[in-house]
Amino acid sequence: MRSSVIILIASTMLVACVPARKYEEMKAKQATCEEERGRLTNANRELSTENEELQADLANLTKRASELKEDTAYLGKRHRQTSSKYTELNKLNDELLKKLKNQRSEGDEENRQLVDALRATQLDLQRREDDLRELEKLLNAKEQRLNGLEEELKKREARVKELEDIIAQKDAAVQALKDRIANALLGFKDKGLTVEERNGKIYVSLEAKLLFPSGSNVVNDEGKSALIDLANVIREEKDITIMVEGHTDTDPFNGAGAVKDNWDLSVMRATSVVRILTGQGKMSPDVLTAGGRGEHVPVAENSTSEGKSKNRRIEIILAPNLDELFEIINE
Repeated sequence: MRSSVIILIASTMLVACVPARKYEEMKAKQATCEEERGRLTNANRELSTENEELQADLANLTKRASELKEDTAYLGKRHRQTSSKYTELNKLNDELLKKLKNQRSEGDEENRQLVDALRATQLDLQRREDDLRELEKLLNAKEQRLNGLEEELKKREARVKELEDIIAQKDAAVQALKDRIANALLGFKDKGLTVEERNGKIYVSLEAKLLFPSGSNVVNDEGKSALIDLANVIREEKDITIMVEGHTDTDPFNGAGAVKDNWDLSVMRATSVVRILTGQGKMSPDVLTAGGRGEHVPVAENSTSEGKSKNRRIEIILAPNLDELFEIINE
């Protein structure tokens, strides 16, 4: 009993030595974390909306391209019919000219009729030629429009495919990382540790009993072992950011010293975990952020001992870097 009191006094003195400036820095990091989390959530929502809009545009362009193809086929048919009529009229014109020449001597009246017929034929022929030219212009315009739509459609399809490929790659990488983490921490599965994938992120949840003595923010030996095993898996991951969140139950904190309440305790526990990951775990601090949520984000009811035990936890949240997706969206 005396030994426990000494350890508690030493822990309290250690916590009391934390500078106010360091505490303010940790609060600022927590705010940055929340802002980043909101940004990633909005980015994911914008990405989904962009993908839906691109799919709708793709369907409209496909329908428009189909209609233009039908128009082109119809104009092509009209063009062939007019060309055939034009050939027939040319042939008739030649025959009339020949007949006029052969029958010129048969009388002025017949010649006049032939001349009138010839003029009428020539006028009709001219109208046919004009119609043919207009049809050719319209056909060329339709073909150019169709080519433009097909090119735009290809670009849209390529962009949608690129976004889908990147999303699939991110999802596959997250799933593969989750499996590696789960396998590495298999020995702690029945000791209050879970690994889940939610909304494209990996949540490694460790109940406080696995990491800390009651009311303490000093990681015990078993907790250090679990954190080092985790660090060995994710240390070389270059394309993720990691948020370490501390959580408590609703029971008021009864300790003394620098730790004033559950929120202080959750922040200090998160910071202790980060120190293990960057120290013995040899992880880069550039990808880590520590924050505390106190009792405000429970995962179970605080009305039972079992629920409180689940709420007293550390969550290590691994999120993929979405910069590549943002670059494509902003192009």
